[in-house]
Amino acid sequence: MQRREFLKNGSLAAVSGFAVTENLPKVIESVSGTFVNPAKKPVAAQPMVKKSLKWGMVKEDLSILDKFKLLKDLGFDGVELDTPNDLDMKEVLNARDKTGLELPGTVNSVHWKSPLSDPDPKVRAVCVEAMKKSLQDTKQYGGTTVLLVPGVVKADIGYEDAYKRCREEIKKLLPVAEKTGVKIAFENVWNSFLISPLEAARFVDEFKHPMVGWYFDIGNILRYGWPVHWIETLGKRILKLDIKEFSLKKQQDEGLWKGFDVELLEGDCNWPAVNSALQKIGYSGWASAEVNGGDRTRLLTIREKMDAIYKA
Repeated sequence: MQRREFLKNGSLAAVSGFAVTENLPKVIESVSGTFVNPAKKPVAAQPMVKKSLKWGMVKEDLSILDKFKLLKDLGFDGVELDTPNDLDMKEVLNARDKTGLELPGTVNSVHWKSPLSDPDPKVRAVCVEAMKKSLQDTKQYGGTTVLLVPGVVKADIGYEDAYKRCREEIKKLLPVAEKTGVKIAFENVWNSFLISPLEAARFVDEFKHPMVGWYFDIGNILRYGWPVHWIETLGKRILKLDIKEFSLKKQQDEGLWKGFDVELLEGDCNWPAVNSALQKIGYSGWASAEVNGGDRTRLLTIREKMDAIYKA
């Protein structure tokens, strides 16, 4: 016992003479037989992980299956369809299953033509029924969200009226969302409605329901705000992301809508700051390109630019 104690003490004394502390765990392991891992800071998850795009961006004359194969070959993880749509459900599911390309969510195809803020109850009812179909379709696709423009304010549609109407109509959809397990994700667009992050967060919170959240469009905000501010305020309410660019200079020099006429990474979005803000709120998931599409070459360019944004 005395000899072992002597050797142990001598070994520990030798440890104190090591100048390089990274060797300490190995030395302790050789003495005690136990490896000691130095404390490491947890690595935050990458914010944007999976790459998607909108179905209408695919400008190749191909079958549903071949379009899915194309997108998978180009490195996309998923694609979002508009719904209700005229696509054959069996074909879509077959393409999904054969290629492994996911359908993370859908975009309601009626919310602009028949907004929930319209004064006419019949118009609002069209959107409600379409949303019910969207939620049911999305469940079959295996998706988790339906993107909904919650309302539109115009000269003849008052802001307060729009707010009240939209809330009442969306409440009608909550039982369907619960039944399908698909969430309703409000998107910020140029609809003159919910135009500040505080108001957007309040709109979600007032439902007091887990099946509503936000589909944050990063590029749409640049016209009148900063994406980071919205991300910080919306926080965990953000369910998915849309990716596009916007150039304030083009807007000023060439006209409002020309602001979108700029390639990803060449506009005014500070992508490193966006990624940092997303990381701080713990976002890690889908981001979908919503830009001018095209053929195979164009789609590959979009995917490559998305890769660069994800790593910015």
